[in-house]
Amino acid sequence: MGSGVDENGLVLFSCEELSEMSGVKFGGDFVEVTCGCTSHRYGDSVGRLRVFVNGELEITCECTPGCHEDKLSPAAFEKHSGRETARKWKNNVWVIVDGDKVPLYKTVLLKYYNQALKSSNGSSRSQSGRVCHRDEFVRCSRCNKERRFRLRTEEECRIHHDALADSNWTCADLPYDRITCDTDEERASRRVYRGCSRSPTCKGCTSCVCFGCDICRFSECSCQTCIDFTRNANA
Repeated sequence: MGSGVDENGLVLFSCEELSEMSGVKFGGDFVEVTCGCTSHRYGDSVGRLRVFVNGELEITCECTPGCHEDKLSPAAFEKHSGRETARKWKNNVWVIVDGDKVPLYKTVLLKYYNQALKSSNGSSRSQSGRVCHRDEFVRCSRCNKERRFRLRTEEECRIHHDALADSNWTCADLPYDRITCDTDEERASRRVYRGCSRSPTCKGCTSCVCFGCDICRFSECSCQTCIDFTRNANA
């Protein structure tokens, strides 16, 4: 079994660290494992946890065949599972290690999350200069439904930036999700989860709202926002 390696060749976890975990898969900049959360009333809700090198944790729920909840934060997954003692996701969300359910806080999987939390220290900018951006929404000009955009990388920020500037943007223009105008819009209860590291249902704070950085502003873009940012950055 290999170890997760990001696009810069950085090893996320060693083979030994993941050898006993169930459902391990590797992506370009993440490691994925089987996870779950147990409710005394509803039993186990199982999902797929993705651990990204930037500290982001993302869960796709597989509690029932018809469940379409994905890109959940651990706190949102904990709430979705019906866990009675919510707000303790590090204890309540588990992975399977050598056949046993082990809380996340007892594994190596929170290494990058804890590093990002420590380095941000209440600010949206970490020591590496990377900024945390919450998820944003753009409304389709054809069906009038709002679609979610993840803003974790420069490429994702550019996709959102261009969509926001396009008054004729439609669902079909979204490159990384198979969404059409016939696809249901996210429920309002789901849209409140925007990926803030401070609070799952944050409405906007210094930890997740960015007013301009080298990830979400582009020197080759001709829009006034990017022009102003580039001019000020070079001043």
